[in-house]
Amino acid sequence: MKTLIVVSHPEIDNSGSQQYLKKSLPDNKNITWHHLESLYSKKAIDREKERQLLAAHDRIILQFPFYWYSAPAKLKQWLDEVLLTDDSLRGKELGLVLVIGSAAKDYQVGGQVDFDLSTLTSPYQAIAKKLQMNFLKLFPIFQFHYMDESERMQLLISYQQYLTLSDFDSLRAKEQWFLSNLAKTEDALLMQVKEQLLDNRSDLDELELYLKGK
Repeated sequence: MKTLIVVSHPEIDNSGSQQYLKKSLPDNKNITWHHLESLYSKKAIDREKERQLLAAHDRIILQFPFYWYSAPAKLKQWLDEVLLTDDSLRGKELGLVLVIGSAAKDYQVGGQVDFDLSTLTSPYQAIAKKLQMNFLKLFPIFQFHYMDESERMQLLISYQQYLTLSDFDSLRAKEQWFLSNLAKTEDALLMQVKEQLLDNRSDLDELELYLKGK
């Protein structure tokens, strides 16, 4: 699977969250980081080049700060000029990585915003439906600057899984991802983590077989 991350941020060099996400990218030739403002701040969007890029990838991620419940102007322009109402994107995946300054509790009925993210991102869901794409579960990042080191490490792991795993929300897929990344380690503590993951999976498999037999 090849993943294209279409990033839009007008001041990306000053964005701690975007710089962190960029640095956390795994060393994977199947992942393309594509920052629109760096490419097209002073020239027109190359529509054909962008469409070729879309055609070469399976999972398309739109990554941006959630300004006024929408995207920065350059991403809106990119959507208007690049996307075609044909079947060129049919079967591909569309995901959103949203960097949000407010707390998660604000994005619910009765919260400060009073709307949930699923409602506020419905235009992107409609785009996916129109283009016959598969819309992925949202990946919101709330209040990055208030995260401690442990929370940022968890974000890094979840972000890498969102980009690389076909079934990124599956417990089994996450376990396999950890085991794969721990396969070459010689650190004693990490080796214990690996063994615990294998033991837990064995217990879960036995439980699954038991439940199927009932």
